[in-house]
Amino acid sequence: MQMRLGRLLIWITLFGISMAFLESSVVIYIRDLLYPGGFDFPLAVMEGSLAITEILREAATLVMIAGAAVIAGRNSSERFAWFIYCFAIWDIFYYVFLKLLIGWPESILAWDVLFLIPVTWTGPVLSPIIVCCYMLCLSGIIIFFTYRGIDTRIRLKEWILLIAGALILIIAFTWDYSSFILRNYSISELINLPSAEPMFDLATRYLPEKFNWWLFIAGSLPILGSIAMIFSRHRSR
Repeated sequence: MQMRLGRLLIWITLFGISMAFLESSVVIYIRDLLYPGGFDFPLAVMEGSLAITEILREAATLVMIAGAAVIAGRNSSERFAWFIYCFAIWDIFYYVFLKLLIGWPESILAWDVLFLIPVTWTGPVLSPIIVCCYMLCLSGIIIFFTYRGIDTRIRLKEWILLIAGALILIIAFTWDYSSFILRNYSISELINLPSAEPMFDLATRYLPEKFNWWLFIAGSLPILGSIAMIFSRHRSR
């Protein structure tokens, strides 16, 4: 059992690090195309096939991480643990490779485009790194107790806290960009836009203003509470 766990940790970690290198490589290519003077806001617009390709690439990355987790895990909670473990390793080493290869970010408070699905997520680099630490902590607890023969299924109230916290974090990551969009268009106007061109033009004027750390903390608390409950419940057994 310990040998199997050791092999899985090595290979899933290597997989996550390799995915991170591929991700950072692609981002470096895109930045060279769109930001020849170095990445900065406002955002350069990715139009047509490039935008579609980037969104599909992000979705494909999640599918690959999920595939590795499904292969590694023996039940749903273990697969979930391997998924968030691999995701966290991928995201952390993505920034490590960017720093090593191009010297970016200049600081952990530098703003970045974090995700594009379903809308643009932005925030300081520190914020996703903190979330990755939550993921590593939760995955470590589940994997550790699973390999001690303990049933690590997450209970309903723990899932509710995790999901509620995750939704609030998503709102925090999309808050600044969405606030900017809604200052220029109402929701009904966005629905009735005749084409995507006005949104592209608007995106080129977006400058990050202030990350909503209060929302981020509000989302972190239920997640940390759920992690504490899971750890306490399993330790007592």
